[in-house]
Amino acid sequence: QVQLVESGGGSVQAGGSLRLSCAASGRTLTRYTMRWFRRAPGKEREFVAAITWSVGSTNYADSVKGRFTISRDNAKNTVSLQMNSLKPEDTAVYYCNAYSPIDYSRYWGQGTQVTVSS
Repeated sequence: QVQLVESGGGSVQAGGSLRLSCAASGRTLTRYTMRWFRRAPGKEREFVAAITWSVGSTNYADSVKGRFTISRDNAKNTVSLQMNSLKPEDTAVYYCNAYSPIDYSRYWGQGTQVTVSS
């Protein structure tokens, strides 16, 4: 079992920045890929960014490349998403996800709201 708790959401004007954090606890985390997803009102949930806990390899959705940066702090068991140059279309509930390609287990956080006004 993995527990995930997000924090750091809020409201910001277009062009601003926010930093989301996901505190992870539970099973051996090095086997997991940590991912951020988001769901905008009336839209499907979409992938935002991913990082492997062990190596730190990253992957981003095209819509956020160059603006968002995912990172992890092994000592604190925390994954962060630094979001810069925010746009109104980034408005969504952001979810932290832990996925294991070994046993296909996956866990979700409760989500944190990000609102970007124009």
